[in-house]
Amino acid sequence: MYHFDTIKFFHTYLFDFKSNEKFNSLYGYAFEQPHRICARSHSPTPIGKVAGAAGTLSEIPRLGIPAMVVADGPAGLRISPKRKNDSTHTFYCTAFPVATLLASSWDTALVQKVGAAIGNEVHEYGVDILLAPGMNIHRNPLGGRNFEYYSEDPLVTGKITAAMVNGVQSNGVGVSIKHFAANNQETERSTINTLVTERTMREIYLQGFKIAVQSSNPWTVMSSYNKINGTMASESVDLLTNILRKDWGFQGFVMTDWFGGKNPVEQMKAGNDLLMPGTPSQLKKLAEAVASGQLSMDVLDNNVEHILNILLKTPTFQKYAFSNQPDLKSHAQIARAAASEGMVLLKNEQKTLPFSPKLQKIALFGNTSYNMITGGTGSGDVNEAYTVSMVQGFSNANLLIDNTLKDLYEPYIDKATKAFPKKKMFFEPDPVIPEYELDLSKIVIAAEANEVAVLTIGRNSGEFLDRKLEADYYLTATEKDLIKNVSEIFHAKGKKVVVLLNIGGVIETNSWSMYPDAILLAWQAGQESGNSIADVLTGKVNPSGKLATTFPKDYGHVPSANNFPGTPKEKPTEVIYKEGIYVGYRYYESFAVPVAYEFGYGQSYTTFNFKNLKLSDKKFGNQLTVTVDVTNTGTVAGKEVVQLYLTAPSKNLVKPAQELRGFAKTSLLQPNQTQTITLVLDAKSLTSFDEKQSAWIAEAGKYGIKIGSSSQKIQQTGTFSLEKERMVEKESKSLVPTAPIMELRK
Repeated sequence: MYHFDTIKFFHTYLFDFKSNEKFNSLYGYAFEQPHRICARSHSPTPIGKVAGAAGTLSEIPRLGIPAMVVADGPAGLRISPKRKNDSTHTFYCTAFPVATLLASSWDTALVQKVGAAIGNEVHEYGVDILLAPGMNIHRNPLGGRNFEYYSEDPLVTGKITAAMVNGVQSNGVGVSIKHFAANNQETERSTINTLVTERTMREIYLQGFKIAVQSSNPWTVMSSYNKINGTMASESVDLLTNILRKDWGFQGFVMTDWFGGKNPVEQMKAGNDLLMPGTPSQLKKLAEAVASGQLSMDVLDNNVEHILNILLKTPTFQKYAFSNQPDLKSHAQIARAAASEGMVLLKNEQKTLPFSPKLQKIALFGNTSYNMITGGTGSGDVNEAYTVSMVQGFSNANLLIDNTLKDLYEPYIDKATKAFPKKKMFFEPDPVIPEYELDLSKIVIAAEANEVAVLTIGRNSGEFLDRKLEADYYLTATEKDLIKNVSEIFHAKGKKVVVLLNIGGVIETNSWSMYPDAILLAWQAGQESGNSIADVLTGKVNPSGKLATTFPKDYGHVPSANNFPGTPKEKPTEVIYKEGIYVGYRYYESFAVPVAYEFGYGQSYTTFNFKNLKLSDKKFGNQLTVTVDVTNTGTVAGKEVVQLYLTAPSKNLVKPAQELRGFAKTSLLQPNQTQTITLVLDAKSLTSFDEKQSAWIAEAGKYGIKIGSSSQKIQQTGTFSLEKERMVEKESKSLVPTAPIMELRK
């Protein structure tokens, strides 16, 4: 029930239909001023009160409807640092680590803290809704925006997203979780038809969204560009009304991605409340549809109500006097700490890391050692005040580097950078600088003059383009030769080599990982990158990151390799998710496919032991409590991630070999210290989606619990039983494919 004045407010608003005022507010930009439809402007927007924000909904002062501001993005607020008529102030934001790194922390408390810091900047810079976080599944390692997304697993995705949303929205501002749904590629993203089974959608591509919606109540959801089983996502009643609102109970409003969808009338009917950025032709079509009776005012009443319910909560409506002075200094420290927590130690032979305090001098190899990549491109970019380079980070940690190498690399990079053509738009990624080819003689000289080599491999990607196999997923011949030559020459002199991976997504490692002594996956760590990397290399921080996405041995082993990004090859119009539910580790573990680094994997400078697994009962009732003791059995303090995998009966439904059903990160454990971790399985944890019944079903029989530090490093096991099959949750019959889709079978 709404207060009478609020109802009157809605209807007064609707009354202005013929004057277009309603649509001006709903769809972002005035019908009379079509030049305003360019929402994603890197320069100050002509009508935006916050320069560089993605969009500003037009105000209607007479009705008391203020302008609501929305802005990107996933790794921090993206606005312009400069504003028109204000030459004395800058409006920088904090560049936080990318999503792949945050998910690798497996630490929801940490991610919520990051979210709270981002939300403070959103609040203090006068923005109402952050267009983030992104939470699509890592279906394929070539996905161009995988760095903006968290994981190949829906549980990790949902839990990390909920933590981020709760953090951001604790500031009284909102988020828009995106891109809903099955938006797992950039190639032909506006037209591609995703063909996928109901079960696959529910279990893999929707489950993370469901967890986030029900655990964090995001203000808005952004619909995706693609089609799902023949229907545009933004025009799908099944997706936006039956699933999102009726099945899950979503209470906010739905907006399109920019210029998403084809038919504005069908978008309104589907429950896509807000069209962004809004175009004159859309407004005209909606007005004509209402006049002809094709579009009911009742539909528009619902759309308006959804938006205004959120508008009433915004800082703008509350007349909050934003300061333009968020605490950037403290946020930088949060970014630094978060970055080091999500870095993953992939290899560490003979305790190469951490560096000895007596270490005198380091040889830095690789372009990216001198030209760090702190985040992805596109809407995931941030305008920060500074970035800490690796050279600066090493200097801050009192690590001396070889200036002879520095004097070779920096002029080469500077010359190549100046030769870049001017960008046509800020979304455009920088061209890749070919790896500098060092003479062997210079590597020999470096090996004589330095105690250890650090070699950095960098990769970047962003919106509009998916990644490529050659010179992207696979290293170039020059890069492989550099790793091999540096390793052999330094090893010949009894010295160690460390490879740093400054990347946003998965790359191939199997063909070269045998050469270096240590490999640290630093991801793209935000503006404090250099400091965070130095913190881990020196042992100031013990790495505790775990992979939230699998590193396969070769791209050909990826379950979607043969159907990404779709067919026809030149310009795909459809992509069939033939692998079904077998995404990531679900595939590799079920079909015994060897991988380079498995899901959940990550080393530490210490060791841990799991023991005393206890189940609250041997028969499942309404829930099951699982406890396990984790002991630091090494010599330095560290954190461990406890992962619970479940095996389930598969009499009626085919099941993966195991599925992650719970996780928790320990506190910082001192040597010999033990912490008891408690995880709870509810009835939903036991289920799979049965398409015939449109329900989540837990089959009767024996269930297995595996507790470990990765999907393959299992230390404790247990079992329990469910006596009778149980229908745990009934959902709508939705997103039924119009053509048969074969799931991947053994």
